[in-house]
Parts: sequence; C-alpha cells; structure tokens
Amino acid sequence: MNNESCRHLIPVTDWSKHHVWPPEGGLRHLIFFGKSNGFDSVVRRIGRRVLIDEAAFFAWVDQQGGPR
Repeated sequence: MNNESCRHLIPVTDWSKHHVWPPEGGLRHLIFFGKSNGFDSVVRRIGRRVLIDEAAFFAWVDQQGGPR
C-alpha cells in the first residue's frame, strides 16, 4: 500500500475531534490566507467540502521554523 492510498483527510469541522490545535477558527484563518502562508498545499477541496491532509499539515508546521 502506498502513501497516497492511506492519506488521512479530515474535514475542517471534525479537526478538533482528532487534534486540539489549532482550533477550528484558527484553522479557517490559515485556510483563508492559504495562498500567502503556503497553507493551500495542506487543503483539499472536494466540491464544497474542505478537507485537511493530516500528513501535509504536520509537514507544513515543521517548515514554519521557530523554536522547538
């Protein structure tokens, strides 16, 4: 099984059921400014549904730098 077939896509409204950070409002802020902050690489849109690629989200967080 390759990585594409086991990708975990989470609807924005269900994100808080899986992770405590960021809250839904913060996630929507990141999505709104996605083109300027690079977050658009994390978002998958299928029709009107907005999904977050979980692996891509954590890769994006790692790329942001800052202290660990």
